[in-house]
Amino acid sequence: MDINTKLLKGNAFRVTKERGKTSIRIRVPGGHLEVKYLEIIKDIAERYGNGTVHITIRQGFEIPGIDMKYIPQINKLIQPIIEGLEINQIDPNTGYSAAGARNVSACVGNKVCPFGNYDTTAFAKKIEKAIFPNDLHIKIALTGCPNDCIKARMQDFGIIGMTEPQYDSYRCIGCEACVKNCEKRSTGALKFENFKIIRDEKRCIGCGECINKCPMGAWTRSEKKYYKLVIMGRTGKKNPRLAKDFITWVDEDSIIKIILNTYDFVNEYIDKDAPLRKEHIGYIVDRTGYQEFKKWALKDVVLPKNAQVASTINW
Repeated sequence: MDINTKLLKGNAFRVTKERGKTSIRIRVPGGHLEVKYLEIIKDIAERYGNGTVHITIRQGFEIPGIDMKYIPQINKLIQPIIEGLEINQIDPNTGYSAAGARNVSACVGNKVCPFGNYDTTAFAKKIEKAIFPNDLHIKIALTGCPNDCIKARMQDFGIIGMTEPQYDSYRCIGCEACVKNCEKRSTGALKFENFKIIRDEKRCIGCGECINKCPMGAWTRSEKKYYKLVIMGRTGKKNPRLAKDFITWVDEDSIIKIILNTYDFVNEYIDKDAPLRKEHIGYIVDRTGYQEFKKWALKDVVLPKNAQVASTINW
């Protein structure tokens, strides 16, 4: 069988070890979907695959064991999923328009978790709209708080939810529950002086632990949403490392612009001889230097006044 592997991979299918067989990867931005779409995945796996489904580390689904001749039928069958999850598409019923852009993964966020500082799924979908379709292999993960359940520091871009705690001294009864909790579970940014709580802004990481612990509601989350953006974490064959802090107290619009600017940066500096344009972005940053990356990433970005950008980063 003559196989156009470039077209195959570009359509979110992959070459497998079994001759003439392929598997399809289903995108699930933010890792959240209605259960009705599981019926479609089940139907494809049973009728066209080998009856199994693999849940990927990036919160998508991979259906293996599909005969390549059924690719057109599969693309039509997954159309309700693509439309239901509002994934950008060039032509209807032709499947995904690209395979390289990794699924944007996210923890469960503040819709479920009491520690979550924002709706991770909603933000993940906004990012998905901005970056897909694209074939550059950039990994993005969102976590609702510094507990980092999604392992955001192992990604090219990790987005960690923050809040600027708002203190109402008239509600405070001086129980010091927030102070003790911050000392044990966070950074010790709070202290009790003259019957009031004092917050050290330099030590506060915006985790929201004080808010959850206060029995009187003296602490509340800020109306504005803030994030910590960490960059260039990776696993892989060479020099695995955790992502480092790039910008603290950054907003959503700036993050999306920074990610899009990074695509421009990669297109400019990627090794043109790299097979299938798979050079890891971290290696590009290592080669060009952090300062060059920062120049590209922050082009035309208007950061909040309280945003803090790392002057240098050494991994």
